[in-house]
Parts: sequence; C-alpha cells; structure tokens
Amino acid sequence: MSNATANPAPADPAPVLVFDGGCVFCRHFAELSELRSGIPGLRIRDGRAEGALRESLERRGYRLRDGAVLLDGERVLHGAEAIQWLCARMTPSAALLRLLAPLLATPARARALYPLLLLARRGALALRGLPVDPGATVVGRGERSAGGEPGGL
Repeated sequence: MSNATANPAPADPAPVLVFDGGCVFCRHFAELSELRSGIPGLRIRDGRAEGALRESLERRGYRLRDGAVLLDGERVLHGAEAIQWLCARMTPSAALLRLLAPLLATPARARALYPLLLLARRGALALRGLPVDPGATVVGRGERSAGGEPGGL
C-alpha cells in the first residue's frame, strides 16, 4: 500500500474513514456511513485488514486502538474528532445514523460520549476473541502489541 493511499493528496476531495473492521459496531457504523450518510465520496477502509495503512497511521501517532481515523485531504482526525466530523456532515437515511448523528455532531458531546463507544468496541472485540489493538497478536490470556507493549482489555 503506498503512502498516497494512507495520505490522500489535497486534490482528492473524498474523505476516508479508517476503522477497526474486527469490531461489529465499528464495521456497521462505517458501512452505513459510506452508503447512507449523504457525505459525498466518503470511502471506508478496514485498518485491521489493511496492515500497511494501519502501520502508516501508527507511525504518525494515530492508533486504531484509540479510535477511528478520518483522512480529509491533508487533515487527519482521530477518535472523537473523526466521528464528530462525520456526524456533523451527515444527512443520514439509516435509523442508526439518524440516532447517532445528532448525539455526536458537536465536539463537546462527541468527546463526552466517545469513551462509551470505545468501551462497547472493547466488549465486542472481547466476545470475538480479538485484541483491542488491531496490530497486536494474542499471547495466552494477555495481549501484546507487535512492539511487545502490553495492551490488555
């Protein structure tokens, strides 16, 4: 995967949402956002499946274990900021998006509620036996990142 993919050029007007495809909640939200949010050209990328993209973002300090990443031209938004950006621009047609968009459309509410979304993500991943960090490998009952750092639930 080239850096051009991880860092869309300024001429690329289409925003890109990089999410953790191992989380069923994240996947559902991302797919609905791409298909039914009304954000022109929004593309989604599964950072768990696309290791080179994920590693490129991690080198820049954006870890998917801490939240989704939105690439908007040269801007990189992470976590609550990324979800707030999406929700503030949605004209959703899906029921879930109609519920979440107003809740997460302002920076203050997104920052306040985002930790609950991360908690739900951790639970969904635990039920599937997946590590919280998409770049991690599971060792026994604990979890170790590719760099050997602990990262338990």
